[in-house]
Amino acid sequence: MRGAWWVTLAAVLLVILTTLEESPLYGMHPFTFLGGFIALGSLVVALIFRARAKKLSTLISGENVVAAWQLSQEEKAIYSHYLFAHERSKNLLILGITTFLIVVIFGLFILLIDEGKGAMLVVMLGLIVILSLFALGMPIFYRQKNLHSDGIILIGRKFAYVNGFFHNWDFPLSGIQKVKPIDKPFYGLYIQYYYVDRTFKNTEELFIPAPPGTDVHNLAMEITVTAETGWR
Repeated sequence: MRGAWWVTLAAVLLVILTTLEESPLYGMHPFTFLGGFIALGSLVVALIFRARAKKLSTLISGENVVAAWQLSQEEKAIYSHYLFAHERSKNLLILGITTFLIVVIFGLFILLIDEGKGAMLVVMLGLIVILSLFALGMPIFYRQKNLHSDGIILIGRKFAYVNGFFHNWDFPLSGIQKVKPIDKPFYGLYIQYYYVDRTFKNTEELFIPAPPGTDVHNLAMEITVTAETGWR
């Protein structure tokens, strides 16, 4: 969050420099526009992170906790490896579709243009390599992070802290799509929520393991009722 504030300050300074006559950037309106755009975006990000930090603090303090538990090392390992397999399979599917589209689009350009075929081929292969590294590397990164996280689960009616990661679905244009108890791949709770950003509507799935005896049915009902009524 502090980084976003510093970026906002730097962008505002850039805008100011374009308005000072003694500044070498005076009158450079593209920099004014760029600085204003970055400042606005960074300010929004900073405010969002500030709001999320306040919500997380209410979970940590117990103020808005509906249920809480801590995973054992074995439960955390099962959870981490399942998420790794789930995310890797999803990423591989997306990577396959994206690679196909890249090959088709760049392939047509390579066939149709007379010059620069080699450069287009290099760009195409570079894009595929970068996307592949991201698709295959991120699941590994998150698996390691999950394996070394605290294992703490804190469930609120509109947000949750799951093994080091905070999730919330109470911002405008966000909400719950589905909540249900699960028995596979482990006993626990499944939450599916959505949010809208510059890439339009996105869906996030949470597979939350719970110790035997945890009343996940009642927990799912409480979250669902809150989503339907808006009660906090």
